[in-house]
Amino acid sequence: MSTSYQINEQDALHFVTFQIVKWIDIFTRQVYRDIIIESLHYCQQKKGLEVYAFVVMSNHIHLLIRSEKAELSNTIREFKSYTSKKILEAVISENESRREWMLTLFELAAKQHKRNEKYQVWTHENHVEIVYDNRFMEVKMNYIHENPVRTGIVENAEDYLYSSARNYAGLDGVLDVIVNPLMIERV
Repeated sequence: MSTSYQINEQDALHFVTFQIVKWIDIFTRQVYRDIIIESLHYCQQKKGLEVYAFVVMSNHIHLLIRSEKAELSNTIREFKSYTSKKILEAVISENESRREWMLTLFELAAKQHKRNEKYQVWTHENHVEIVYDNRFMEVKMNYIHENPVRTGIVENAEDYLYSSARNYAGLDGVLDVIVNPLMIERV
């Protein structure tokens, strides 16, 4: 039985969290963070993914997203599949000091599920919550943007490069997002 949250309204705004298996801190390296950003950008351009907020942390990502094509589950599945392949390629080809350790953990995770081949990068479970009103959106937006502050990475949310807090602060970001006009003054 799946422990993931179900997406029943494919075109609704959702708060989503994806985590790396075994909580491996893979996104401490820029090469892996950039894979996420490039893939999100592709999904925006080609899959109709609307990104309202995001943050890439050391071992997980949070998003406020919506599918304009009402295909959010498909987009998420393709995003995770593609980024898994690209991350594994980078682990193998880059000068990665933790290569053997990471590949061993990815392999152990894959053995726990019949649907995997050799490696598993993302957990199969997705934390997904529908955003049902502006107050809930504000809570999730703040949670996303304050994540790097709470963990002590930065003092101010907008100082973290891999977060949409920069976009909401009027700064250049690594990914364009749809800045919700209701939220501009509150962030």
